[in-house]
Amino acid sequence: MAESVLTTGTTGREPETAGGFAFEDRPRLLEGLRAYGLIVAMWVRSTMAYRASFVMTTLGNLAATAFDFVTIALMFTHVDALGGYTLPEIALLYGVSATAFGLCDLLLGSMDRLGRRVRDGTLDTLLVRPVPVLAQVAADRFALRRLGRVAQGLAVLGYALITLDIAWTPLKVLILPVMLVSGAAVFGAVFVGGAAFQFVAQDASQVQSAFTYGGATLLQYPPTIFAKDLVRGVTFVVPLAFVSWLPALYVLDRQYPLDLPRWVAFLTPVVAVVCGALAGLAWRAALRTYRSTGS
Repeated sequence: MAESVLTTGTTGREPETAGGFAFEDRPRLLEGLRAYGLIVAMWVRSTMAYRASFVMTTLGNLAATAFDFVTIALMFTHVDALGGYTLPEIALLYGVSATAFGLCDLLLGSMDRLGRRVRDGTLDTLLVRPVPVLAQVAADRFALRRLGRVAQGLAVLGYALITLDIAWTPLKVLILPVMLVSGAAVFGAVFVGGAAFQFVAQDASQVQSAFTYGGATLLQYPPTIFAKDLVRGVTFVVPLAFVSWLPALYVLDRQYPLDLPRWVAFLTPVVAVVCGALAGLAWRAALRTYRSTGS
C-alpha cells in the first residue's frame, strides 16, 4: 500500500502526484508534510494491527527511560542538593528536556538511520519518488512506541510542577508550552543537521547521537555542575541550552551561570527558527552532493 501511495508517477505533462495529491499545486513544505503524514499513517496502521505488542513495547519504552530519573532520585538519598538544585528543581529540568526530546524522537527518530541508506545505496529508491526525501527519511519506520518516552517526561514534569513552590506569572505560564514545542524543534534541527553530516561521513550515527541523545541527557542536570566552557558550547555553538536550561531557570527564578539577561529565556522560538533554517540549508547542500554507491 505504501509503495502505491508513494510511487504514483507521472504520465505526459500531468503534475506529479502521490495518492491524488498534486505536488506542483502546493508549496513544497505542504508537499512534505502531507507525504510525511501518509507514511506515518501507514506505519501507525501497521503497528496497531498488533495492539498487544504495541502496548507492551510502549510500556517497556516508558519503563526503560524511567530509570534515568530513578538514578537521579537515588542520588538524593545521599545528598540534599546537586549543584545547588533540589530534586524537584532538577525534575523540572529533566521533565522539559525529556518531553521536548521525546516529541522530536517520535517525529524524527528515524533520521539517524540515514547513514546506512547512504552506504548501501537504498537512498536511491527515495530519490526516484515524487516525494520530498526529507519527509520520507523522517517518517521511515515511524515508531509509535516512542510515546512512552514522551509520557515519562510529562510525568516527571507534572511531579515537578506539583511539588515546586513557584511564584507563577502570566509569562511563566506562557513559557512552559512554548519551551516544550520550541525545544522539540531545536532538537529536530540537530537531528536534520546530523543527518546531513551523514552524507559526508556515511557512518556518523554515533556522532549524531552524541548531540541528540547525549544532549538530552546533559540538559537533565543543572548547568552548575558542568564546566563553563561546556555551558558556553551548548549555549552559543549548539544552542541546546535554549531547550530547557534558560527557560526553566527563568521559571525557577534562578541565575544562569553565564550571567545572561533573563529575557533570553524567551528566545527559544527564535533559536528554533534559526536552527531549523540552517539545518534545512545543510540538508539541501548535502543532498546535492549525493552521488549514490554506483551499484
